[in-house]
Amino acid sequence: MKFTATGLSGAYIIEVEPLCDERGFFARSWCETEFAEHRLNACIKQCNISFNQLKGTLRGLHYQADPFGEVKLVRCTKGAIFDVIIDIRPDSPSYKQHFSIELNEDNRRMLYIPQGFAHGFQTLLDNTEVFYQMSTEYVAESARGLRWNDPAFGIEWPAVTKRIMSQRDEAYPDFIT
Repeated sequence: MKFTATGLSGAYIIEVEPLCDERGFFARSWCETEFAEHRLNACIKQCNISFNQLKGTLRGLHYQADPFGEVKLVRCTKGAIFDVIIDIRPDSPSYKQHFSIELNEDNRRMLYIPQGFAHGFQTLLDNTEVFYQMSTEYVAESARGLRWNDPAFGIEWPAVTKRIMSQRDEAYPDFIT
């Protein structure tokens, strides 16, 4: 696997390195040892799938408050997403900065999201599926979010004819430092 820093402290793009032959290819998408060698949290306690029927579906920006802060490894297994993370760790050199990347079934990239980041995505195609590996189980009482279009972050989301969101995601308040 190839690990590339995003510019946000502790966040990485991870790319598989396929071994190809006439049958197709084989590649590792997870290796505890390699993650540990890069000083990344290698604990997986939960895996999730998010299926999204329509282009323009926006989920996020979500995180879990301490003591249930989570590390995520996100990959788009079908379709395509515009994936966004925001560093919300007040003591971080990249505090309040965001990073975005397209993850899709063809590039097979993954995004490693450290604890203390908010995460969200918008689907770029119908019938898009996203696979998450998480370091902590979901704890509803600890679930938090940031408003997707909060001017504190200046995220330029892809334009869509219709954006589909949950009422909860639309109602998050402005970020307060």
